[in-house]
Amino acid sequence: MKLFKTKTRKGKRVLEDRAPKVHENDKTAVIVKGGHTSDIVTKALTDLYQLRKPLATHMKKKNPIHPFEDETPLTKFAAKFDTSLFLFGSNSKKRPNSLILGRLFDGQLLDMVELKITSFTPASEFNVPKPVLGSKPCIVLEGTTFETDPTMKRVGNMFIDWFQGPKLDQVRLQGLESVAYLSTDGETISLRVYRTMLLKSNTTTPRVELRLMGPAIDFKLDRKKLADDALFKTACKQPKELNPKRRKNTSEDVMGNQLARIHIGKQKTDDIQLRKVKALRKPKKTAADAAPTAPAAETPMEE
Repeated sequence: MKLFKTKTRKGKRVLEDRAPKVHENDKTAVIVKGGHTSDIVTKALTDLYQLRKPLATHMKKKNPIHPFEDETPLTKFAAKFDTSLFLFGSNSKKRPNSLILGRLFDGQLLDMVELKITSFTPASEFNVPKPVLGSKPCIVLEGTTFETDPTMKRVGNMFIDWFQGPKLDQVRLQGLESVAYLSTDGETISLRVYRTMLLKSNTTTPRVELRLMGPAIDFKLDRKKLADDALFKTACKQPKELNPKRRKNTSEDVMGNQLARIHIGKQKTDDIQLRKVKALRKPKKTAADAAPTAPAAETPMEE
């Protein structure tokens, strides 16, 4: 891809915002429709876009591309909109109702998996209030396959990238308005999105209920194109500025207190200027105290 020098200040600011930095921007996504799509694929793309807003761009025009044969069009879309995630939906006789979820690193394809939709219920069929735009969901992965199988482990990591939302230092209790729940039995991946309802209780902590708000989707893993371990390790590498420097001779006890060991050289106590307390000072001699006292005269004793 050719790089052109900017002629305006606005263009320079755009390039500076896209340049690598220590604290990266929030991950954004681009959603692309294929040349042939079904009603299920269109609604699934729309629902997943609603969960990703405002960190997403939805391209509603059809694009007759085949990512597993040539991923160049998707990488160009990602470079155009400055995104690191993409979601592609298509429908064909050989592979009906398919979604392709992928992510990029340094402008090149990192991971890409094809998920076949076996069951789908759109969010419009659930009469549940939707969360506030841009809220951060709670992500739950259930199933040992997400930890033992290398492919499913990578798929779960990609879904975390999709649902994690903006980076925040703190989240208040009322801010957790939705839960993205992913489970697998080894063959099927189930996605359920719930709305958290904070209800009154007898204690200070509210009672929490989960109500299914959609979408509810079941997938089956089809094709995949995953990065090797070396490239994936490079993509996960953090800059040195983010790694805190290790402090020597420090430890932490069970109560969380910081303990440190200090090495002090031999001190010359003779040269140390000590503060003299007023109570310990010797009283100053006055002129009367300094004069010699006369001996007392002897008085005769009366007989």
